[in-house]
Amino acid sequence: MSEYTVPARRPRRAAAAKLAPVIATSAVLILARVWNANGAEHSLGDAWLMGTLAVFSCAAGAFSAIGYAGAPVITGTAFAASAAFALAGVAAYADGWSLPLLLWGIATVLAYALAHRHWRTDRREATAYERRLAEKREDHAHVERIEAMRGQTQITIARDQAIYAANLAAALTTRAALPGFDAAALTEAGLPELPAARTTEE
Repeated sequence: MSEYTVPARRPRRAAAAKLAPVIATSAVLILARVWNANGAEHSLGDAWLMGTLAVFSCAAGAFSAIGYAGAPVITGTAFAASAAFALAGVAAYADGWSLPLLLWGIATVLAYALAHRHWRTDRREATAYERRLAEKREDHAHVERIEAMRGQTQITIARDQAIYAANLAAALTTRAALPGFDAAALTEAGLPELPAARTTEE
């Protein structure tokens, strides 16, 4: 079951990742316009609140980038929050749709530009992993083929030796059964004494 569900989930996860930036910026724009309709339009207090949050988030991102160079996730999250606060503040304060939509488009493009770098890195790492996995599989397959050939060769040699031993035993038995066969003459000639002959002499 897992062999089919895991590959089926990958295209859905990839599609969700592609839509995540535009969904995030659209959600911020919609919520800001709802806030605008509920009294945030031309409210300096609300605009100052969003501006202050945006500045603090941007400062946190800069501090993270300088002090914690090994934590890109924290830096990216802080800068993304700063952009979201700025977009929400302008969209909630403005009285029309032109400026909010313009900022929404810019924020969406920037979000996709930043996400593209991560997607490209992920693709590069996935390609390298698949290449290493294919090389390991090829190495294992090569070792298995060599071991299979070696085992087949040993089986063939053992079978040939068994056939040779059986033929030799049959030949010796047939020759011992011939009239006038003298095992002692073979022994005197320097040949090893046959078991059958030793048994006959005893």
